Amino acid sequence: MVEKLSPEARAALPATLPGWRMSATRDAIRRSFRFADFSAAWGFMSRVALLAEKHDHHPEWSNAWNRVEIELTTHDAGGLSERDVALARAIDALA
Repeated sequence: MVEKLSPEARAALPATLPGWRMSATRDAIRRSFRFADFSAAWGFMSRVALLAEKHDHHPEWSNAWNRVEIELTTHDAGGLSERDVALARAIDALA
């Protein structure tokens, strides 16, 4: 079973994932990405989709023209877990 992040791991998130922030409404992390246009945003989403499949961990996201909003949480853990942190790092490497 996947476990929620410890308080110490949560406290380290701003330093280890500087582009991500805690969700205001649930135990999750969020990040907004902006691109030159819709095509660039969609291409990024395609790359993230392949990455998410590889990690077997899938984001909740939305796209509007040049913006992509991503939220990560682990449903099996009932909130934020190391799986979210790992996928966020991998997404950051693509951006």
